[in-house]
Amino acid sequence: MPEKDSTNLPWVEKYRPNALQELISHEDIISTIRTFISQDKLPHLLFYGPPGTGKTSTILACAKELYSPKEFSSMVLELNASDDRGIGIVRGQILNFASTRMFVSKGYKLIILDEADAMTNDAQNALRRIIEKYTDNVRFCMICNYLSKIIPALQSRCTRFRFGPLNADQIVPRLEHVAESENVNLHESGKEALIRLAKGDMRKVINILQSCAMAFDVVDEDTVYTCVGHPLRRDITNIMQWSLNESFTSAYAKIEELRTLKGLSLQDIITEVHLYIHRVDLPAHVRIHLMIKLSELEQRLLAGTSERIQLGSFLSAFQLTRDMVQAELET
Repeated sequence: MPEKDSTNLPWVEKYRPNALQELISHEDIISTIRTFISQDKLPHLLFYGPPGTGKTSTILACAKELYSPKEFSSMVLELNASDDRGIGIVRGQILNFASTRMFVSKGYKLIILDEADAMTNDAQNALRRIIEKYTDNVRFCMICNYLSKIIPALQSRCTRFRFGPLNADQIVPRLEHVAESENVNLHESGKEALIRLAKGDMRKVINILQSCAMAFDVVDEDTVYTCVGHPLRRDITNIMQWSLNESFTSAYAKIEELRTLKGLSLQDIITEVHLYIHRVDLPAHVRIHLMIKLSELEQRLLAGTSERIQLGSFLSAFQLTRDMVQAELET
């Protein structure tokens, strides 16, 4: 690993891959880019996909292979969402960097525009001419989460690569490596919980692991869910049991007590209950009715309504479901 262990870096930076061979996923994309580099035919690139899937790591690893540490600062310009990237920066800083040739170094420069979907349309339009005009001197790599926010004129000038969410087989080896390097007591249930919560986002996996390791001696399912304030699976099972079997008053009191005790958000409860409903054996029309009610409930919560009132609405949906199932059995 890089010589960063003595510093106080967050683990996501400490264990960021430094070379293409260290990347853990998207072998087809990496092999294509390696071929581009080996044949000295690197095109303008556009990386898109969800967060934490290796887009920035891939282009930084490419840059480290292309340039020596001495050349890096003069040959690579990296602009992130935190930088102003309006039309002024495009016509000023980017244009100056792209149009200036380096007499000492051979080859082309690299401009990395991270979070490119945050650029204004005017800035993107100004950029397309710069990309064409200075292709012999510079290569652009644009990184974004939403391809639809990049204007078609820029998309057509770049080779596009989609970075999809990572699967568990790709995440686990890296997760185990970080846990071993940092002497984290990571249980199997903790690994499964991290992968379940991250949904393919490697950055999220490592961030939650670091938070749990700092807060608890053991990283297992309970500590992972507690650390991120997510309802435990057994809590969701209890909520479902109360909702479907107990009276309205009793179920309301128990769920409200659980929410207060564990600081749970009704929004998170609904998300988990939705997944649970798919595993419960219910008649199709009953499940559809329940899904519609839960979607309406989620919409009201996002609009900022009271969680106490919406909890009553949540339970009433299950009371109606119970009556519908009962009527189904009686017919």
